[in-house]
Amino acid sequence: MPAPRASEPPPRIQIQNVWPQLDCGRFPVKRTTGDRVDVWADVFRDGHEVLGVAIRYKAPGGRWQEASMLPMGNDRYAGSFEVDRCGRWSFRVTAWHDRIASWQDEVRRKVEADQEDLASELSEGALLLGRDSITVEEGLGAAVEDRHELTEAPQLEVDVDRELARFGSWYELFPRSWGGFAGVEKTLPELAELGFDVVYLPPVHPIGRTNRKGKNNALEAGPEDPGSPWAIGAGEGGHDAVHPDLGTIEEFERMVARGKELGIEIAIDLALQASPDHPWLTEHPEWFQHRPDGTLKYAENPPKKYQDIHNFDWDSKDWKGLWEAFHDVVMGWCDRGVRVYRVDNPHTKPVPFWEWLIKEIRARYPETIFLSEAFTRPAMMTTLAKAGFAQSYTYFTWKNTKSELLEFVAQQLEWREFYRGNLFANTQDILHAYLQQGGRAAFEARLVLASTISPSYGIYSGFENCENVPLREGSEEYLDSEKYEVKQRALDGELLPLVKRLNEIRRAEPALQRLETIRFLETESEHLIAYTKGELVIVVNLDQFRPQEGLCVLPVQLGLPPAFTVEDLLTGKRHPWRIGRNYVGLLPGRAHVMKVLHGV
Repeated sequence: MPAPRASEPPPRIQIQNVWPQLDCGRFPVKRTTGDRVDVWADVFRDGHEVLGVAIRYKAPGGRWQEASMLPMGNDRYAGSFEVDRCGRWSFRVTAWHDRIASWQDEVRRKVEADQEDLASELSEGALLLGRDSITVEEGLGAAVEDRHELTEAPQLEVDVDRELARFGSWYELFPRSWGGFAGVEKTLPELAELGFDVVYLPPVHPIGRTNRKGKNNALEAGPEDPGSPWAIGAGEGGHDAVHPDLGTIEEFERMVARGKELGIEIAIDLALQASPDHPWLTEHPEWFQHRPDGTLKYAENPPKKYQDIHNFDWDSKDWKGLWEAFHDVVMGWCDRGVRVYRVDNPHTKPVPFWEWLIKEIRARYPETIFLSEAFTRPAMMTTLAKAGFAQSYTYFTWKNTKSELLEFVAQQLEWREFYRGNLFANTQDILHAYLQQGGRAAFEARLVLASTISPSYGIYSGFENCENVPLREGSEEYLDSEKYEVKQRALDGELLPLVKRLNEIRRAEPALQRLETIRFLETESEHLIAYTKGELVIVVNLDQFRPQEGLCVLPVQLGLPPAFTVEDLLTGKRHPWRIGRNYVGLLPGRAHVMKVLHGV
């Protein structure tokens, strides 16, 4: 039998089941600044030797540091480290055979068994400690670490974002309906007062004139029709320019700076598509999809057709040039102060492109946040999150029954190590039948659900006015959609007081700033959904037409006293509650957001 080829014996220490890791370490898990990264692993060795185990970790551009891992039983070791800056952190579990600690353990057990002849053991201990001789007391009292058989698990990564990637309230508006950049700047103090953290603007670039869409997506535009902002590019420029009707680049930068003063981030849309008038069609025709007869293909998502938009050819022979061009576009907007991007339809572009682009941008601007607008299959949605998107749109808009919401949240929790959902209650493209049919009650219910289930949520302007008229029956498009015409907008909606109050509660209650704090409760009614977050108890009537009654059951496992008082943070009213069954009656679409009061 041939002898082993290695010059040294293989390591005897086994490091298995290291957590957290994603897809065997292919992608990083996600955290936000200030989080502690809990790490555990199964570490063992043949025999009875004492092992030392630690986490070695490194901040982006920093030096390796170390945190101890302690035994938890059954060979499981656990430890943690704190992440305090944005970017890619590295860590790995390392273990070693501590010969001195093993010797001390052996001698201690013999002493406890009253074995007196320890001469051989003491000579062994002296050799390990580098001394001529030792006593039992000296040997057992020596605090010297010995790292023998040093073994390391493969290196893993943690992608760390700032808190806004996890927790924030978003408001979407079309700047052309608010007086351009200057008008938005004037409105920012009101939006800040309402508690919004991000104001998202659809594309701000020049809009093409060829095949421009008219009102309600008409194929022919009138002379005054402004066109869809997603038909990007005209004689005034492309993705690196602003529409002259909105203002100048200087006004844009001033708006962004004013937002930062007020604690608001301006997010812009990153839509990788072009109108027929985009300068790149002339400068780089090879970047676009052509049919065999040489004509350009316009964008389609049957049955929808976008005659005013051309897609890029991501299989172009000059794909590198296309990638680099968009890298320069994003970097240019970052240089102008933009740190948040809502990305349009990223699932129709190559995943490797996003992984490369986001990593490159965040290498220079690590605080940058990318939100994925990918209403698509779960595998693609989660892969985009793994590839670097800090947030994603979700299926929340279509989850309106109790069973649907329970299933939806369970999935969000399953993905929480790498996927952060942003629960937009509506968008410029999606007006769900629940809102169309339910009036104000439906809008109230969806607002409370979005803002209390998820740390990140958003609304599109018009939501606060309960705008709910569809283009036609069965359609999720708005009648007189703002995508194709200018409206005269103002912050005067009837739901704004509720929006403000919910945002105040979200900022005051840390439990609402994380998803994993949620725990659903039994209500004995399919129309009432109830859940706790920390010491908050939230109950929502999902029926937008009728009052509903039920029982909210609080289990003893919540650790609450047998009887206590709750205060409804929406109304200020107080109610006696108890562990067990509690009566709840709510008007259509109404909700309780109750906080447990101690000592009352």
